[in-house]
Amino acid sequence: MASKPSIPKGTRDFSPTEVAKRQYIIQIIKSNFEKFGFQPIETPSFENSETLMGKYGEEGDRLIFKILNSGDYLAKANATHLENKDSTKLTSSISEKALRYDLTVPFARYVVQHQNDIEFPFKRYQIQPVWRADRPQKGRFREFFQCDADVVGSKSLWQEVELIQLYDTVFSALGLEGVTIKINNRKILSGIAEVIGASDKLIDFTVALDKLDKIGEDGVKKEMMEKGISEEAILKVQPLFNFTGTISEKINQLSVLLAESNEGMKGVEELRFICDNVTELGLSTAILDLDVTLARGLNYYTGAIFEVAPPKSVAMGSIGGGGRYDDLTGIFGLKNMSGVGISFGLDRIYLVIEELNLFPETVTATSKALFVNYGDTEAFYAMKAIKELRNSGVKVELYPDNAKVAKQFQHADKRGIPFAVIAGEQEMASNSFSLKNLVSGEQTSVDFEGLKNALL
Repeated sequence: MASKPSIPKGTRDFSPTEVAKRQYIIQIIKSNFEKFGFQPIETPSFENSETLMGKYGEEGDRLIFKILNSGDYLAKANATHLENKDSTKLTSSISEKALRYDLTVPFARYVVQHQNDIEFPFKRYQIQPVWRADRPQKGRFREFFQCDADVVGSKSLWQEVELIQLYDTVFSALGLEGVTIKINNRKILSGIAEVIGASDKLIDFTVALDKLDKIGEDGVKKEMMEKGISEEAILKVQPLFNFTGTISEKINQLSVLLAESNEGMKGVEELRFICDNVTELGLSTAILDLDVTLARGLNYYTGAIFEVAPPKSVAMGSIGGGGRYDDLTGIFGLKNMSGVGISFGLDRIYLVIEELNLFPETVTATSKALFVNYGDTEAFYAMKAIKELRNSGVKVELYPDNAKVAKQFQHADKRGIPFAVIAGEQEMASNSFSLKNLVSGEQTSVDFEGLKNALL
């Protein structure tokens, strides 16, 4: 007996309706990327393992899908590691490639590899799937699309200002009003770690702090202590757990907290520049907020960091994020190449728009009209009209079989096709068509121009 077909956990099939809705989101994101001057590139689905490993921190490395070497993948395996069942050390010898974890590191690799062909500053966008060996849950998948926009080759903070405007423009166009664009700066986090005497624990500190929304204040403090951060140091960061006020007030509080840290004060001034200019320019529907607990546990951010939360009425994780990465291309041998970028989480954005019922009714993958098939002669008459309508950009189709008319109408109804076009002997004789609205039941006789105008 054949086994029941299935797909891996954390992956999904998409119906025609779902694909149409996803393409609607992608098209809005893509058109605004291009409006802001970003150019498209694409990179392979998998990279050499050495390109990806060590770029996302310890937690990120564990979530990278490794690809077994082709053929006898144990041929190059280290015998000692194999005998000791040391999977961590064994992996590098049996897996030389891995599925990409995000689009940013492959982009950095692309920039270094093609540096002689690129005009800097280089503004690129990329809309492709990525893979993470994460635990599947609502809004978290193992295969999902990222929609990234990055600028590399400029240290100007005007890029951060523009990226915040880009977020606002896209979410406003999608009808997602009231998203919160959270901003912080890794220099501020470094400064805090310096002030409390925990600079050597910066990564542990930021990874724990980034989990405040998930595990709460007590959970964060517990994780920090487990990572070797002293109780005295944790006490000094207590104000961070209850940080309130306007952006200006928060920046002023940080100025006091970080007065003894040069690095921290650089972060404060960068934040001040970005936030002041965004406030002066104004946002359409998004809300900008300074969140000092925002850490994003990725090792490569060095300046501003972003995260976008959906409208408060929706219980969902972040729907976008990004930041400044001054040193990213340096790991591939290209020094002094600063970059900054943001990402849109397509799958979560889809779920939020669906939950808020914001997809326009016009977003559909179905045809506008179905031509009823009465036989080959009538079908040929219909096909001439269908060809012209398609040339005019109208989605129409002919029912392929000369079946009972009731069955053909039923097919159109199940497909959600709003109109049926009747082209029988009577219509052929008068060089006309009968257009039936399958929702209201209304039927009218029209010539070809009338048919085209009704369906456009």
